[in-house]
Amino acid sequence: MISSPLAVLFVLATVVLTAVWLEARYRTFRSLGAALVSILLAMLLSNLGLIPGTSPAYDFLAGPAVSAGIVLILLAVDLRTVVQAGPRMLGAFAVGAVGTAAGAVTAALLLAGAIGPETWKLAGQYTATYTGGGANFAAVGAALETSGELFAAGIAADVIVTAIWMATCLAVPVLWGRGRGGAVPGLEEQTQEPVGSADALDRRLYATVGTVALKDIGGLMVVVLGTLWVAELLAARTPLPGVLWLTTIALLLAQVPHVKALRGAAVFGNYLVLWFLASNGASSVIANIVAVGPPIFYFALVTVGIHGLVIFVGGRLVGLDLKTLAVASQANVGGPASAMALASARGYTDRLLPGVAVGLLGYAVGNYIGFAVASVMRGVIGG
Repeated sequence: MISSPLAVLFVLATVVLTAVWLEARYRTFRSLGAALVSILLAMLLSNLGLIPGTSPAYDFLAGPAVSAGIVLILLAVDLRTVVQAGPRMLGAFAVGAVGTAAGAVTAALLLAGAIGPETWKLAGQYTATYTGGGANFAAVGAALETSGELFAAGIAADVIVTAIWMATCLAVPVLWGRGRGGAVPGLEEQTQEPVGSADALDRRLYATVGTVALKDIGGLMVVVLGTLWVAELLAARTPLPGVLWLTTIALLLAQVPHVKALRGAAVFGNYLVLWFLASNGASSVIANIVAVGPPIFYFALVTVGIHGLVIFVGGRLVGLDLKTLAVASQANVGGPASAMALASARGYTDRLLPGVAVGLLGYAVGNYIGFAVASVMRGVIGG
């Protein structure tokens, strides 16, 4: 097995290159998209034992790398493109939050006997984490004083299910859209959506308009590293999460003409997001399901599965589009970074900021909903 972090990064870079090549060359892979193909290829390599399920390389890609990708993509976003999707995204997020709570309650009722007296705590933690992202899992678990063993197993199951759900959300709009005879979301649709300039989004995410000069790369490095640094400083001194500062700073800079003129931001950002998604797939090792204990894995799977049914079926019944539902679901399950990763990977440019916004809302309300569900389930199943 390859274990060197540099070697792992090399393998994942090769995975991304392969996914992009397959997407460009074959219609089937073009429909799936490079993001989903990257996840699946990396997941295959990981489960075959060729690369590890955990690595410092994955920590790097899930931290500075994807943060830099977020900044770069935001630099290509025109604020005028997000106005239409805002209210619909909020509605989709609310539907998803209801689905998460229903899923956690159902899982607790089904698996209380297998998990034991702390099942109600797990219900609260998974409600919180699948309402607004992984940051809420630790907060609710610490407040409820969840045992170390259950806490660790719950996190391991969450990593696996979150990776699976990212792949699912990338695939659902494609498969559902094809099955209903509609346009397949992905590269074909990207040419129809403006990014705030004349060139279509697929050009911005997959190629630059004009030559990228050394001054463009130098300018982008200054903007990205400066944004990450300032966001880190502000997050350490305020109660607001770093992603909020990062998003705010990047958006403000994106409106500056000299920053807008820097070429290559979107394509470099898209690459970093694809690299991050590949690491997400690599960390989803099926063998870990046995290690964490099937009941806890089933708990997470049932919670997210019911969330998915509610948000996609219920959302469609009330007239919400698949793109908005997919991004909102990622905001629920993975948080703002995951919502942005999916939106950028699929080219849903007008869902980028609404997705981040509801993801941040999830950070705020997820803990409250999690505590409420935990309290109710403690009364119902005991503990």
